[in-house]
Amino acid sequence: MENKNMKLKVAEALAQSDVGRSIARIDPACMEKLDLLDGDIIEIEGKKITAATVVSSQSDIGLGIIRIDGYMRKNAGTSIGEEVSVKRADVKEAKKIVLAPVDQEIIIRGDVRSAFINRTLAQGDIIISGFRQQKPVRGGLFDEFFREMGDVSPLGEIKLAVVSTKPAGVVKVTPQSEVEVQTSPVDLSKIEGVKNLVDVTYEDIGGLKEEVKKVREMIEIPLKRPELFERLGISPPKGVLMHGPPGTGKTLLAKAVANESDAHFITINGPEIMSKYVGGSEERLREFFEEGEENAPSIIFIDELDAIAPKREEVSGEVERRIVAQLLTLMDGLKSRGQVVVIGATNRPDALDMALRRPGRFDREIEIGVPDKEERNEVLQIHTRGMPLDDNVDLDEIADITHGFVGADLESLCKESAMRVLRRVLPDIKADEEIPKETLKKMIVNKSDFKEALKEIQPSALREVLVQVPDIKWDDIGGLQSAKQELQEAVEWPLKYPESFEKFGVRPPKGVLIYGSPGTGKTLLAKAVANESQSNFIAVKGPELLSKWVGESEKGVREVFRKARQTAPTVIFFDEIDSIASTRSGSSSDSGVTQRVVNQLLTEIDGLEELQDVAVIAATNRPDMLDAALLRPGRFDRHIKVDDPDEEGRLAIFKVHTKEMPLADDVDIEKLAQKTDGYVGADIESVCREAAMLTLRDNLKAETVEMKYFKKAMEKVKPKSGEEDLVQYH
Repeated sequence: MENKNMKLKVAEALAQSDVGRSIARIDPACMEKLDLLDGDIIEIEGKKITAATVVSSQSDIGLGIIRIDGYMRKNAGTSIGEEVSVKRADVKEAKKIVLAPVDQEIIIRGDVRSAFINRTLAQGDIIISGFRQQKPVRGGLFDEFFREMGDVSPLGEIKLAVVSTKPAGVVKVTPQSEVEVQTSPVDLSKIEGVKNLVDVTYEDIGGLKEEVKKVREMIEIPLKRPELFERLGISPPKGVLMHGPPGTGKTLLAKAVANESDAHFITINGPEIMSKYVGGSEERLREFFEEGEENAPSIIFIDELDAIAPKREEVSGEVERRIVAQLLTLMDGLKSRGQVVVIGATNRPDALDMALRRPGRFDREIEIGVPDKEERNEVLQIHTRGMPLDDNVDLDEIADITHGFVGADLESLCKESAMRVLRRVLPDIKADEEIPKETLKKMIVNKSDFKEALKEIQPSALREVLVQVPDIKWDDIGGLQSAKQELQEAVEWPLKYPESFEKFGVRPPKGVLIYGSPGTGKTLLAKAVANESQSNFIAVKGPELLSKWVGESEKGVREVFRKARQTAPTVIFFDEIDSIASTRSGSSSDSGVTQRVVNQLLTEIDGLEELQDVAVIAATNRPDMLDAALLRPGRFDRHIKVDDPDEEGRLAIFKVHTKEMPLADDVDIEKLAQKTDGYVGADIESVCREAAMLTLRDNLKAETVEMKYFKKAMEKVKPKSGEEDLVQYH
């Protein structure tokens, strides 16, 4: 029977579970033409030949594409957008395969064959050992194939090169095959067909779909297909500036582009070019660019660009000015246009010299921001790819609660949860003995490991402003039903159901002012709304923003709002706002700082820059002191008065504070609620605490709290807001 052959276009792998498993996904129509079924072995021929297990891809019907991961693209000597030849493979049973690590030395203990059974290989392939325990959902015939492939690799996830196979060609590893894994790393140049090591592929980048697309069209196409730009009569981009918070994947993206476009990659880590000799720094910079031109097509990647190209008018040193000037002339005077692309990465784009940010130098600027929920899920899938996960680990749930986490934080979270597993099994491992299989099987990362790790990892996008999601729920607040309802409508609904607001064409309220007597629960309400709307919570204690330096207070306000925008959805809570936003008057004793802070607040809340998914809540017990401009619609739209609790409210508060308290049978909470007229929430909490303390004072071994102690506590704790205060307050 004739072995049919077909040309297909290469696309990236979509399922994270396919990466490193030698799986190719092809549309069903093409599979039919090639007489292939799920689980068959195909031969993929680009500049080299490799093999893969084929699976039908229902989402690609009629597109004529083959989806393979970065490792297989390297093994076939192809890249995204190129065509490869695909046919059924002539697979032989492997008698012996020799593998070697490509990164570092490894120590092998025991039989490793199970890590490779049913894998199809060819000499020169780079493969990944190690499979994830949790199987992705698949249907039909392919389930059986995955069961055969085995779950947990005794090797973990290691990059290996196939040094040789016996017989030659495409082979399949069976239980009878001999698998030899060398301990020392292999010299890749000595293996036939291997050009360079796969370092980072597009599948290793979570989220960033749009950014990858932009970078590819600006870098990959000019390097691979310069004739397209010649035909249009335009010069390709010379430089790309990537900016965004630390840890979002700027360097990773640059590495992936260099790897996938097969370009010569030169890294310049900002400060390393500095020299103690006059002219030495500029000479080093020139050498890098010369190397790039000699090895074109090439990519020059300058990490931490702000370290070597700051604004010339702001630096005092002559060296930095000369380096900036040298960089400008090198970028403008590139001889081989388009074949050398400069990528700059910085998290401080505003600190760069303006001359660098014009067309002809850094033509395009790409912002790489903090990932949203879907993108976080994708990043988590990448970092848990080789991890044995328990069935109770829900990555969706983890992505949901990791607001403000960037890629590096999520990687750190996965590592930390894996380290917890290691700490659990370490006592069972004896030195210099082979680790028993039972212990290896116990090494599974579960939900509680992630929960514990979450307590230790702080989101790096929010380091400067303390952000936490409070653990206060609506049920923890007694009474205040109308205030809760209004807060839900003003803050929780816009963050949770934005589509409903869009449908009715209304803009959600910008800010909410909560006011009322001290101790009525204003701060508590703000915490609960942040928790219930699953948002980040930035708490700003009014006076902490004020500084003795001119401009620093306003800068503090700007920073708070900038961080909130970056890590949306966020609730910003200004406690005691009257201390920083009091009425602006002509004469002021504080050198006008309060006026400037109020102005800054006004422009941030309702200025030219829109606040997306950021809610502002302020609390005060002196609304009469606030500047009138803050209280108009469009700024603090909603004014919620938190009244002193009535009898029903006081009963609810007593129930909250005595929930965990062992009460004696004679304690009548309803009676207590009647007798505490004029008490606010904080007073009632104090009464409950005092009753418990009085009980312990009488008898440290007491089992319950009796009514007499509550009565004594009420004599001790008097209501803070007297009648005359309330009159004055109103």
